[in-house]
Amino acid sequence: MSVAVRSSLALLTLAGLASPLLAEETRIPIVAAPELPALGSAPDATLSADAIAEGRYRSGDTAALLRNLPGVAVSGGSGLAGLPVVRGLGDDRLRIKVDGMDLVSACPNHMNSPLSYLDPTAVAKADVYAGIAPVSLGGDSIGGTIVVESAPSLFAEPGQTLLTGSAGAFYRSNGDGRGVNLTSTLAGANVSLNYTGSGTRANNYDAGGSFKPGAPVAGGGWVDGDEVGSTAYRSVNHAVKLGLRGTDQQADISYRYQHVPFEGFPNQRMDLTDNETDQVNAGYRAQFGWGDLTARAYHEATDHRMNFGDDRQFWYMDAPGMPMQTRGRNTGATLAAALPLTDIDTLRLGAEYQRYRLEDSWPPSGSGMMMAPGTFQNINDGQRDRHAAYGEWERRWDDAWQTLLGARYERVRMDAADVHGYSMMYAGDAAAFNARDHGRSDDNWDVTTLLRYTPGSTATYSAGLAQKTRSPNLYERYTWSGNAMAAIMNNLVGDGNGYVGNLDLDPEIARTLSLAADWHDAAQTRWSVRLSPYYTRVEDYIDARCAPGKTCLPNRFNVLQYDNVSARLYGVDLSGHIKLARGTAAGDFTLDGVFGYVNGENRDTGDGLYNVHPLHGTLSLGQTLGGWRSALEAEWWGRKDDVSDVRNEIETASYALLHLRTSYTWRQVRVDAGVENLFDRRFALPLGGAYVGQGSTMGINSVPWGIAVAGPGRSLYAGVSYSF
Repeated sequence: MSVAVRSSLALLTLAGLASPLLAEETRIPIVAAPELPALGSAPDATLSADAIAEGRYRSGDTAALLRNLPGVAVSGGSGLAGLPVVRGLGDDRLRIKVDGMDLVSACPNHMNSPLSYLDPTAVAKADVYAGIAPVSLGGDSIGGTIVVESAPSLFAEPGQTLLTGSAGAFYRSNGDGRGVNLTSTLAGANVSLNYTGSGTRANNYDAGGSFKPGAPVAGGGWVDGDEVGSTAYRSVNHAVKLGLRGTDQQADISYRYQHVPFEGFPNQRMDLTDNETDQVNAGYRAQFGWGDLTARAYHEATDHRMNFGDDRQFWYMDAPGMPMQTRGRNTGATLAAALPLTDIDTLRLGAEYQRYRLEDSWPPSGSGMMMAPGTFQNINDGQRDRHAAYGEWERRWDDAWQTLLGARYERVRMDAADVHGYSMMYAGDAAAFNARDHGRSDDNWDVTTLLRYTPGSTATYSAGLAQKTRSPNLYERYTWSGNAMAAIMNNLVGDGNGYVGNLDLDPEIARTLSLAADWHDAAQTRWSVRLSPYYTRVEDYIDARCAPGKTCLPNRFNVLQYDNVSARLYGVDLSGHIKLARGTAAGDFTLDGVFGYVNGENRDTGDGLYNVHPLHGTLSLGQTLGGWRSALEAEWWGRKDDVSDVRNEIETASYALLHLRTSYTWRQVRVDAGVENLFDRRFALPLGGAYVGQGSTMGINSVPWGIAVAGPGRSLYAGVSYSF
C-alpha cells in the first residue's frame, strides 16, 4: 500500500519485544492502563457504551456521535469529516487524540479531519474535556480536549484461547447510505491479535424541501432543488492490532489503513477525489514500584487529492478541472509518568514530540496562464515541529477537597520554502512572499488550576482557571496568493470566501474561567443536574480581515486574510437526567436533556465570531423493556443572527426536529432502527457554512451567495449486528 505499510510490518516484527514481556509469570488481570489521578482524568462528559451503540448507524461521521454531549456541536456538512466545536472553539483550536495520536489534517480545506480516520462502528470510548483540560491532556490548543479510542486488546484466561468479535451492516434511506463492519480477536493469555474493518458509501442526501432552484450541471447532470449537492462519499477502513502483555506491563502495535475514493463537501469549492492514509501506532504501559509509565510512538502518512466532483462544472475551456494534491507526514512520540508521592499527592510528568511535513501543490491543467504551464506551489516544504514538557501535581486534601496544578511548555518551530505559481500571472504575490524570512519559533506556556469540592454524597462543585496557547497552523501562516481563484481553494471554515495566510500571526493565548455544579441523588442512579458557566478571553485570536489590496463588499464572497484580534466567549452548559418510572408493565422510563448557549465577539471591531452556535438543546424520552431500548428525541436550535460580518456569514432560522429510534437485543443479535427528522422538516445547518456544492465553483462569485447548507430531511435507518 505504501512505505508506511512496510514500516508497519517492520514494527510488527518487533514481536520479539514479547520475549521479556512473556518470560515472566503472568498475573491476571493486567489489561487496564494504570489508573490516573481522579481529578486529572475526569472528563466533563463521556459517551456511554449505550450511546455509542445507538449512534453508530445514525451517521457515517464519527464526530456526530458527540453531538448530544454538553458543550459540543459539529460543524461542516460532509458525510464523514465533521469538525467538533466545543464551547464555540473548533478544528485546530481543540486537541483531538485518536488512540493516543495527535493526527493532523493534510488539506487546505481540512477535509481529512482527525475523527474521520475512525469509523463510528470502531469507537469504543469518547471523552470530552469541555471546560479546563489538565496540561497532561492539553497543548497546542485553546479549547477543550477530545479523546477517542478504539477497543483495547483482549486477552484470554491462562491456558485458554479466546475467539471473539462482531459483524454488522446498516442502511439509511436518505442518500441511500449503506455499509458493513467486522471486528475479530484471536487471543491467548499473553498475545492478542485483532482485525477491524468497515466500508461505507452514500449518495447525495435530500433536504426536507427545496432550498435553492434545481439546476443543470455543465457537461451533463442535474441537481434538484431539494438535493444537497456534493454530499456523497465512499470509505474503506482496515486495522490490525497486536497486543502483548506480561507482569504489570502491556504493549500494543497497530496498523490502520484508510482509503476514501470520494467525499463531497457542500461548503467547499472542491471535493475530495482520493485520500489514502497509513498509520502505525505503538504504545507501552507498565506499573513499577515507583509509579506508572506510558509511552507511545506513531507515524501518519497521508496522500490527499481534490478536484471537481459530478455536481460541479469540470471543464473550464481546455482545462480538465483543477487537480490539487497534498502530501502530509506526521511523526510523534509521548512519554508520561505518574508518581504517587504520598497517599494524597500524585505528581505527573511528561514529554511530547511531533514532527510534521507538508507538501501542497496543484499540477497544471489546460493551456491558459490561469492554471498552466507550471505547478502551483501552495505550500512548499512546510514544516511544523513541536517539543513539549509538562508537570502536574494533584492533591486530595481530605474527603471533600481536591486540587490540581499544572504547567506546560511548548516550543513550536515552523518554516516553509520559497514558492511559485502556475505562471508569471502569480509572480508578484510569490515574490513578496519569497522575499521574507519564513522561519518562525513560538514559546508557548499553558497553566492550569483546578479545584473540586464534594461536601457530601449529593453534590460536587468545581472551578478552574487556565491559560492555553495555540500556534497558527501551516495554512494560516504560509498560504500566499491573493488571486481569487487560488484563495478560495484555501478555506478552513467553509464560508465560501478566499483566504490568504499571514507570516506575522502570533499564537493565540486563551485565559478561561470555568465553573461547574453537579447535583445528584446519593447513589447517582436516579437523577442528576449539571450546570457549567464559563468565560474565555483570547489574546491574538486568529480571525479575518479584508485582504490587503482587495475590496470586500457585503452579500458576496470576498478574499480575506488571517489576522490577530482580541476576542471573548462566554456561555453556559446545562444537562440533566432523571428516571421517571421503573418496573412498570411498559418498562422503565428516563428523561435526558442537554442545553447550551455561547456568545463570541471580536473585541477589536464588535463583530461576531464565525461559526458560534446559537442557543440549542435536546430532550430525549427513553424506554427500556426487556431487550428493547427506545427513545423519542426532540432537537431544537435557536435563530443564528449574531454572525461574523467580515466573513458575510449567513444567518439561519430556528427549527425543531423529532427523532425516533429503537433497538432490540436477543442473545448475540442486536437490531437497530430509527427515523431521523421524523416530520421531514426543511432547515439550514447553523454550523454548516455557505452552500457552494454545485455549479461553477472555481469562480469566487460565479455561485450565488446567501444559501446556507441545508440539513438532511427524513431518513429511515436500520442496522443489525451479531456478536460471537
